[in-house]
Amino acid sequence: MAQEQRRGCGYRKVGARLLRAWRKWHHDELAEALVGLHRDVMQRLITELKSLRSARELVAFIEAQDWSAVDYGTRFTALHEINKAITKLRERAGQDPINDGLPGEPLRAFQLIRNIINQFPVTCGEKRAEAIGKIENTERQS
Repeated sequence: MAQEQRRGCGYRKVGARLLRAWRKWHHDELAEALVGLHRDVMQRLITELKSLRSARELVAFIEAQDWSAVDYGTRFTALHEINKAITKLRERAGQDPINDGLPGEPLRAFQLIRNIINQFPVTCGEKRAEAIGKIENTERQS
């Protein structure tokens, strides 16, 4: 029994270390997005999230942005920050932190936002640039 408790303690330590690493990674991703190519949309988003009062307002804000030009990594970071903000909003209102609609039910705010942001191709032109680079490299080697 004592050995199992020690093993459990080790798992908790590893879990805590992984959680810290995951949070740091998201913090670094956000910091990069706020100074990167799409900093304008991300700065507006973070400003909106800091004063978030309603999920409907957030959905309207997201619909007004041009997500077609934003790369996948930045969209992923935006979704993470949106999820955190919606969760905090729901908890402040005394609701469950997560309440996604089940099949056949209306979509909830986060589901609507995820659909808006992800309606564009994942790589949004990145594969084409990669392919062009490969073609140029092949031509140079010939």
